[in-house]
Amino acid sequence: MVRRAAAAKLGEFAKVLELDSVKSEIVPLFTSLASDEQDSVRLLAVEACVSIAQLLSQDDLEVLVMPTLRQAAEDKSWRVRYMVADKFSELQKAVGPKITQNDLIPAFQNLLKDCEAEVRAAAAHKVKELCENLPIEGRETIIMNQVLPYIKELVSDTNQHVKSALASVIMGLSTILGKENTIEHLLPLFLAQLKDECPEVRLNIISNLDCVNEVIGIRQLSQSLLPAIVELAEDAKWRVRLAIIEYMPLLAGQLGMEFFDEKLNSLCMAWLVDHVYAIREAATNNLMKLVQKFGTEWAQNTIVPKVLVMANDPNYLHRMTTLFCINVLSEACGQEITTKQMLPIVLKMAGDQVANVRFNVAKSLQKIGPILDTDALQEEVKPVLQKLGQDEDIDVKYFAQEAISVLALA
Repeated sequence: MVRRAAAAKLGEFAKVLELDSVKSEIVPLFTSLASDEQDSVRLLAVEACVSIAQLLSQDDLEVLVMPTLRQAAEDKSWRVRYMVADKFSELQKAVGPKITQNDLIPAFQNLLKDCEAEVRAAAAHKVKELCENLPIEGRETIIMNQVLPYIKELVSDTNQHVKSALASVIMGLSTILGKENTIEHLLPLFLAQLKDECPEVRLNIISNLDCVNEVIGIRQLSQSLLPAIVELAEDAKWRVRLAIIEYMPLLAGQLGMEFFDEKLNSLCMAWLVDHVYAIREAATNNLMKLVQKFGTEWAQNTIVPKVLVMANDPNYLHRMTTLFCINVLSEACGQEITTKQMLPIVLKMAGDQVANVRFNVAKSLQKIGPILDTDALQEEVKPVLQKLGQDEDIDVKYFAQEAISVLALA
C-alpha cells in the first residue's frame, strides 16, 4: 500500500525537483517501482513515466527511461500493459517523434495484437490519436506500413469491445490519410464494420459518417457505404432491419435533408408496411424523430402526404399504420397540420369495415384531441366518437366512450 502511494505521487514529485535530482533520485525509484512484485505498483509507475519523460532530454530518456518502459509494455500482467496502452498518447508526446518511431510504434503493434482483449481495446481507442501525433513528414508512410495492417486485423477481432473501440475512432483516420487512401484502404474496413453483428460497432460507424463525408464527399459516400446501409435495411432478418431503423435519425442528421430525401426517404416509408409489427412500430417512431430533426415544413411536404395515402391501402394493417403514424406525427407537426391534413383522414377512417381500424380511430382521436381547437373537437370529433360509441363491436364502443370521457365531450 505504501509503495502504491509512492508510485502514484512519483510523477508529481518529479515535476518540482531539479533536473539533477530527478536523474539521480527519481529515476532509480521509478525503475525500482516499475519492477515491483505487485502489478498494482507497476501500473502506477507507468503513469509516473509520463511526467518523468517530459523532464528529460532525448539522450537521457533513451538511457534512463526507455528500457523500463519497454519492459512495462511487455509486462506479464495485462493490467500493466493496459496502462501503457491507456497512457499511450501522453507517452508519445512526452518522448518525442524519434523515440516514438523507434520504440513506441513497435510496442503499439504488440499492444494491438495483445492476448488480452482489454489491452487490445485500450490500444484501439488510441489509434487515431497516435496517428494524429505523428510528425506530418513521413506520417502517411508510417500509418500505411506500420499501423494499418494491425488495424485490419482488429476489424475482424473476436471480441466485440475491441471492434467497438476501433469503430469509434477509425473514421477519423480518413482526415489524416486523405481521399485516395480512404477510398482504397479505409472504405473496405468501414463496410466490414457496418455489417458487423455487434450493434455498437455499426452505431459507431454510422455516428461518424460526417468525418468521411468531409474527405471523400457525399457522392463517393453514396456509392460505397450507402448501398451497404440499404442492404442492411432490407435484410431478411427483422432484427437487422430494426437496428438500422434505430440509427436512421442519426444517419439523417449526418447526411442532411436533401441527401436523405433522395436516397433514404423511400426506405423509411417502406418500413411502415413491413410484415413484422415491431418494424412498423419502430418505423412510426422513426418518422417522429425525423420530423423533430428536419422540421414541420419538411413533414408537411414530404412525409404527411405519403402517410395519408396509406389510409386507402387494401391491407387493414397498413391502414392501421396510418393511424399510428398520425398519433406520433400530430405531436411533432402541431395544430395546423394536424387539423387541416390529418384529422379529415382519421374521421373518414371511422367508417372502415374492419373493427380493429375503427377502434384505433377512436384511440387516435383521443390522442390528437388535446392538439385540436375546441371548434374542431365539438363540430367534427364529437359526432364521430358518438357514432362509434354506438358501434356493434364491443371494443370500438369501449374505446370511443373512453375517448369521449377523456376529451370531456360528454
